[in-house]
Amino acid sequence: MTSEPPSGSGGPPEDDPFRKQPRPQQPPPSQGGSPYDRPYDGEPPPPYSGGGGPGAYGGDPYGGYPSDPLAGMPPLADSGKRTLARIVDMILVYIVVALLAWAFRVDQYTVDADELEFGKTFGRELITAILYVAYDTILTARHGQTLGKKWFGMRVANLDNGSTPSVQTSLIRALVLWVPFAFCCACVWTAIAGGWSFFDKPYKQGLHDKAAKTVVVGVG
Repeated sequence: MTSEPPSGSGGPPEDDPFRKQPRPQQPPPSQGGSPYDRPYDGEPPPPYSGGGGPGAYGGDPYGGYPSDPLAGMPPLADSGKRTLARIVDMILVYIVVALLAWAFRVDQYTVDADELEFGKTFGRELITAILYVAYDTILTARHGQTLGKKWFGMRVANLDNGSTPSVQTSLIRALVLWVPFAFCCACVWTAIAGGWSFFDKPYKQGLHDKAAKTVVVGVG
């Protein structure tokens, strides 16, 4: 037996150290006697659920007050540091892209519009998209962080439970960020998608975070 989720489930492994652990269930109140017979423990009573199950009126699944998805997670990462980490990642992958483009002879093409070789242009764009998406997907799914994020002390987390994103979630996040970058909008799209976190409330999500339902938090 293994703690890994079933193939294709997209769920995080149960032993993920970053996964938020559910709070223990409170014992149900006794059916008999007066409520004044119970000792006061300093905690306010849970809101009335009206028979609709715990949290039917906005409470959390344990019958408490409305829950914050970020509860139990480290603080959200600074957007400026996220930008610096992204620049580091872009430089690292660009070096590999340039080497492969040179090896496959798609690194240069004539500036004469009549002789522009579309195949070479598309070939370089395809290599760029594949490498950036693979880099971001693999490292995020394995460690929750690319090299840039690791060096700046942050990681990607699922918004709902704080765990490391699955391969599927990491792939969605990477596709939204890097495919437009590779094929049409280059740094403009990266600035828009990543820069969204400077203004987003309350989770500081970039557009790629919103698509994947992730956030970026500090480490340690």
